[in-house]
Formats: sequence, structure tokens, C-alpha cells
Amino acid sequence: MFKNVLVGVDGRPNGRAAIALATQLMDSNGELAFAHVHRDEVAELTRSHELLEQERVDANVDAELISVASASPGRGLHEQAEQQGADLLVVGSCSLSAFGRAMLGDDTRAALNGAPCAVAVAPLGYGEHPGPIGKVGVAYNGSPESLAALAVARDLAATTGATIHALEVVSIPSAAYGGWVAPAIGESVESMLQEASRRVKELSDVEGRAGYGLAGEELAAFGDEVDILIVGSRGYGPVRRLVLGSTSNYLERHARCPLVVLPRVAIAGDASGSEHHTEATTDV
Repeated sequence: MFKNVLVGVDGRPNGRAAIALATQLMDSNGELAFAHVHRDEVAELTRSHELLEQERVDANVDAELISVASASPGRGLHEQAEQQGADLLVVGSCSLSAFGRAMLGDDTRAALNGAPCAVAVAPLGYGEHPGPIGKVGVAYNGSPESLAALAVARDLAATTGATIHALEVVSIPSAAYGGWVAPAIGESVESMLQEASRRVKELSDVEGRAGYGLAGEELAAFGDEVDILIVGSRGYGPVRRLVLGSTSNYLERHARCPLVVLPRVAIAGDASGSEHHTEATTDV
């Protein structure tokens, strides 16, 4: 569970969905903070303080209230998370997305890419119908990033009593999907699936399976089966930063449940992350 949680609030259902998710992911002894990003004007600051206080009263939780002056909500939250050493930043979905989907607006996505901590995205409507976390989903492929996601899933399951479900996706290569070459078929696909299936079934206390397809699409559909989906950030880029790849970008647009994306794992002497490469999480 997370111990230093920052929630972006805006006085709308998006922010309330983020609050509901944050309270489920925070450690019982953790610290919670609400942040509202506004322009650097006196009138804006006053309204920001009033909005934050009302959100705290409505949520009936103990939370620090922080007004952040920034031109961009996403960037302001990013910088505040770094300043306070947050280990989780929780945001609500973009209002323009389909109901019940987790989705970030373009500005917020751009600013959160490179965030210093994990980022959770609450679907629209989650504040009204949060529900218990009974099934925790993990995108897995044996990489250090997916092992970190599994560790968070186990921590969450230990607290909530949830079961853990892992999916490894053996992906169709991009060139094959574009029609430039014939996609892998027959025995080669079957062999890849068998290896992936063996890997996930070896995990203790985890119900795992493997599938073949496009990683983002398969994991988004997997979200229909679980109450929250946890994925690791792609295996290169700044150490201990959240770096969105093609799969996580797809998921934050199409995830069908709350989504948590973890920062990449710091690996001494290896900037690429992992020697094991399947599309499920290495390009998250």
C-alpha cells in the first residue's frame, strides 16, 4: 500500500473519483494530500482554498490541502508530487472519455509522463460506485518492472483480501500487424504461449494465464475481469521515473477499471531494464 498519496482535485466528479480510489490504495498509516492547481492570481488562490476545504469536508477524510500555482494541471501535480516525495499520484479520468473508462487529457498525460512516482487513474463514476477491490490484475512478463507490479499487487491483496490475477500477452509484432509481413503462426505462436503460460503459472498465490494479441487491447479487456489493473513502466528512460510507452498510453485511454502505472525499476548498470522481452510490459 502507498504511504504518501497526492490526489488531484478540481471540484468535479473526476477529482472525487480520484479521492475514492486514493483512500483504497493508501496505507492505514499513510499521509493523504489534496492538491488543486490554479493560475497564480489572488482570486484564484482564494477559490482554490475554498474548493479544497469543501472537498475534504465532503470526503470526510484527514488530508493536507495544497494549492498549486501552475499553467498546467498535470505539470503542477507532477511538480508537487516531486516536492513532497509522494509515492502515488491519483488523478481522475478526462470528462470527455467514455463513461467508466480511465483516460487522461492530453496536457495531463504529457506532464505526468516522467512523474517521480506511481500514477493511478480513476475511471469516471468511480466516486459514486467505488466498490471493494476483490480482484487485482497484473500485467506480467517476468521483467523487473512486472515483478514490481506483482509486489504492489500482493501488498494490496494482503490488505484487502483480494485475489491476484496475472496476464502475460504474447504480442503480434508491429510490422506483422501493419501487414508488412505475415504474423507468427502455428508452432512458433504455440511455443511462445506455452512458455508464457508456464511462467505465469509458476507464480505462487496467483491465477495466471497467457494470451496472444496486441498488448494494450488484451490488457484493456483484462480490466473487465478485475477491480484494478497494475502495470510497470517501460524498461528504459530516467531511473525511477514513470515513462509511458505505447501500452500504458493505450491503457490510460481504454482501461475498463482503475489503472496504476508504476515508475520503472532502477537496475544498476542496465539502463534498458530487462533481458526478457515480450510486448506485454516492456513497452508499457
